Amino acid sequence: MSGFMRFALALVIIGALNWGLIGFFNFDLVASIFGGQNTILAKIVYAIVGISGLVTIALLFKSNEEIVTDVEREVEPDDRFDRIRNVNYNTEFGEELDFKKKRKEAKKLSDDDEL
Repeated sequence: MSGFMRFALALVIIGALNWGLIGFFNFDLVASIFGGQNTILAKIVYAIVGISGLVTIALLFKSNEEIVTDVEREVEPDDRFDRIRNVNYNTEFGEELDFKKKRKEAKKLSDDDEL
């Protein structure tokens, strides 16, 4: 998920919390911070939260795999890390990893990429 989508989602959450305050306690936090519902600053905040709601509609149509793939791309954009990293969650009797072999394979693949 991009930074823009995260920001939009955060604004939608803020808007939802504000609506929750209105529904449960009849208290409009945005209006109280900016001096009433009819002030220009409050209207700008309401408009930005509304636009953020429209932008985040796209998240409804994304599958979980697409969202996970987007996050993995942001965390590790380089595929070479996946060639080296081979996490072994077996018990103490599990097979130990041979890092020398993995490093040689990764070096060979990176050398091939440079050519």
